[in-house]
Amino acid sequence: MAEQSLQGKKIAFLVSAEGIERVELTSPWEAMEKSGATPQLLSAETGTVQTFNHLDKADTFTVDQAVSEAKVDDYDALVVPGGVANGDFLRSDETSVSFVREFVSSGKPVAVICHGPWALVEADVVRGRRLTSWPSLKTDIRNAGGDWVDEEVVVDGNLITSRKPDDLPAFNEKLTAALT
Repeated sequence: MAEQSLQGKKIAFLVSAEGIERVELTSPWEAMEKSGATPQLLSAETGTVQTFNHLDKADTFTVDQAVSEAKVDDYDALVVPGGVANGDFLRSDETSVSFVREFVSSGKPVAVICHGPWALVEADVVRGRRLTSWPSLKTDIRNAGGDWVDEEVVVDGNLITSRKPDDLPAFNEKLTAALT
């Protein structure tokens, strides 16, 4: 397969201050860079964020911009990595939830993995949509009106969802395809 060129595309990665599953941030980030896109890290506050390898601290990353200053119009796609704490913190931050809601409404690709769909549930954008996540979110998604399925990656309109780190190759492929 020929290399996809996403030159000129800008991708927002939305995370909380800590609890981000490292590989669910770095793998799509690297896939976007490799395809020519420019990823940008957004969080509630500037500074650094702490990633984890499951429950063990991993790398820190510098935030490019506070989500309160970000504009959906400036980005071509949104990625929300997983991590239990990341998903929980994001759904508790109204500015992040509003950004997710506006991004989904824009029709631009929104790629969310693992516990990231909690932000979709809180933004009230899963009703009538088919998606997947880490299995423990199944009831939350169904209670919010979503159709939860246990599949590697699910594309429903502009939503791209995936379950876990093992699904990252398929997740990254669908994200790249949505941007070409």
